[in-house]
Amino acid sequence: MVQKGKLVSIDVGTTKVCTAIADTIDVGKIQIVGVGVSSSKGLHRGLVVNINEARESIRDSVRKAEQASNYKIESAYVGVTGRHVTSMNSRGAVAIARNDRVVRPDDLKRVLASAQIVETASDNRLLHVIPRSYAVDGQTGIRNPVGMHGFRLDVETHVIMAAVTSVQNLVKCIRSIGINIEDLVLEHLASSEAVLTEDEKQVGVILADIGGATTDVAVFRDGSLWHTSILPVAGYQLTQDIAIGLGLPFDIAEEMKKKYGSVMPIYESKYETDMAIPQEEHGVSYQDLRRIMRTRVEEILKSILLEIPKTRDETLIPAGLVLTGGSSNLLGIDTLGYDLLGLPVRVGRPKSAYGILGTFMPPEYATAIGLLLWGAKSLRKDKISPFERLRKNIFKSTPRVKTDKRKLDDNVQDFEKAKEFFQNNKSDIISKYNNKYIAIIGNEIVDSDETFSNLAERVYDKFGYRPIYMPKATAESRVIHLPSPRIRFTSK
Repeated sequence: MVQKGKLVSIDVGTTKVCTAIADTIDVGKIQIVGVGVSSSKGLHRGLVVNINEARESIRDSVRKAEQASNYKIESAYVGVTGRHVTSMNSRGAVAIARNDRVVRPDDLKRVLASAQIVETASDNRLLHVIPRSYAVDGQTGIRNPVGMHGFRLDVETHVIMAAVTSVQNLVKCIRSIGINIEDLVLEHLASSEAVLTEDEKQVGVILADIGGATTDVAVFRDGSLWHTSILPVAGYQLTQDIAIGLGLPFDIAEEMKKKYGSVMPIYESKYETDMAIPQEEHGVSYQDLRRIMRTRVEEILKSILLEIPKTRDETLIPAGLVLTGGSSNLLGIDTLGYDLLGLPVRVGRPKSAYGILGTFMPPEYATAIGLLLWGAKSLRKDKISPFERLRKNIFKSTPRVKTDKRKLDDNVQDFEKAKEFFQNNKSDIISKYNNKYIAIIGNEIVDSDETFSNLAERVYDKFGYRPIYMPKATAESRVIHLPSPRIRFTSK
C-alpha cells in the first residue's frame, strides 16, 4: 500500500518513462516532491516489446524520482494505453426487491456487474466500467440514485477492456523491480483528471493526449465519459515525416522538432530563414520544416474530430477540444485547430498540483500528474462511487460476475434443469436459433440476435430476474464455447 499522504505514479510511454511522487495537501490538490524521467526503450506504440529493456527504463526513471524526493517507492498507480485497449457502451438492469424499494450502494454494485455481461474476445479483461447515467423506473438522467425509491434500476455504462497479455507484460516489468501496482488506469482518464475542468466535462468536451506513438481521445458529456479511442499516429510519425522529408537522421529530426517546431501559418517570403544545428552541421529550410509539420498535425486534428460519435455531433462538444501531451507543445497548434475544425481549442496543462515542477507545468506531464490525482481521489473512499475501483486486478483470470456460493447452491437445480433441456434438444435449438443468443429458464427459451445485454434485458422484462444459462446457438462444435460456457447464476 502507499504510505499515508504519499502517492506515486508511473507513466510508461513510447518515448519516455515518467515517475512522479507527490504529497496530498488538500482535497483534490497535490504537491510534487520528486520526478524522474528516462528515455523509453523496449516499448512500441504503448506495448512492451522487450521486457529487459523496458524494465531498465522504468528502473532508471524510478531511481531518479527516489533520489529527487528521498523516498523509497513501494507501490504506484500505472497508466495503460495502446491499440490493444478497446471500449464499448453497455446497459444493465436489476430489480429492487426489498420491501422499502430504496436504492442502496449494493444495488449500484449489482447493476454495474450486470452491465459487464458483454461479449468480448477471450484474451480481453475489463479495465473500467464507468456509469454514464442511471434510470429508476424509467426516469432517466439520474447521476446518483442512492436513496431514491423504485422497482427497477438501470444504468448506461462505458466499458473499457484491455488485452490481458499486454497488461501482464507491463505489470511484470514493474513488479520485477520491486514495485507493487496500486491500480491500473486508462491514460485518457488520468489525463482528464489533470487538465479538464468539471464545467468542460459537463457541457461536452474532447480530450486528445498526443503522445509519442499514439493519440488518446476521450469524449466527455454530462459529467461522464461517453467515448474513448486510441489513434496510431502522434509525435513519432511527425518526427519520421521530418526525417524523411528533409533527409535527416531521426535523432536530428527529433531535436529540430522540439527546438524549432511550429505549425503557425506559412507565409512565403524572400526572407526565408535557414537554420542549423552546429554540432551536426545540418541545415534545412525553416519554411520546409513548418510545412511538413503543419501537414501532419492537420491530419492528426482531423482524425481526432472523426472519432466523435456520429450522432449528436453538433451538440456533443460545445466546450471544444483540449490538447495535451508532449506534441501539443508545438507553437500555434491551438490556432491551427480552431481554423481547421471551427471549434474552441486550447492546450491543457496540469492543474491542482505544484512543487518542484513549478506552477506552470508542461503538458507532457499530464498523464503522470493525472495518475496522482486519480490516486488522491481513490484514497478518499468515503467520497467515491463503488465503480471507481471495480476490476482493479484485471491481470488475474477471475470471472466477470462474482457469485455468492449460497446463491449458487440455491440455483443449481434450476441450472441443471435448463442444461438438461438444452442437451436433450440441442439439434432443434441450433437449427431454430442459429447464430442467436439464447437464455434458457427451465424449459423456456428467450432469444436475441443482438447482444448479451439486450438478451438479459428481455429476460428481465419477461421473468423479473437475470437469465441463468446463456449459450450461443451456432455450429454444434462451437456451442457454449467462447472459450467456456456462458453461464450465469443469479437469484430469482
